[in-house]
Amino acid sequence: MAEMKKYKAGRMIMGRLEHGADLLEEITEICRKEDIRMGRVEAIGAVSVARIGFYNQDTHEYQFFTIDQPLEILSLAGNVSIKDGESMVHAHVVLGDKEGKAFGGHLAAGTIVFACECIVEILEGPTLERGLDEKTGLPLWNI
Repeated sequence: MAEMKKYKAGRMIMGRLEHGADLLEEITEICRKEDIRMGRVEAIGAVSVARIGFYNQDTHEYQFFTIDQPLEILSLAGNVSIKDGESMVHAHVVLGDKEGKAFGGHLAAGTIVFACECIVEILEGPTLERGLDEKTGLPLWNI
């Protein structure tokens, strides 16, 4: 059975990320600076280089790849919780190229912002911390 907690939507932070910044690191820094311990993240815009990953369920390892070309951020969705005592952003992204082809996966450091508008919604409720899940090998929420 699913393990769930209840949250209430709190305040939101909206803004534009800096051109040339690392997308994941910039959102993470905002969350740490604002002491956001639970939240929801979304963004749109464009990147000049992308680094995304796919989790190999057999080996329990991420396989990362870089796409070195301009891409639109079609969708970025993620959450904020705590790992090792610090705010952690976990996000997935779908990117599109000039021909309309889409690429998607786990957002990784090394994705460089061309232009990006970002929203972080702070959630009010119990703080979830990430710990190693033995079945998947992933740092999942301890509920």
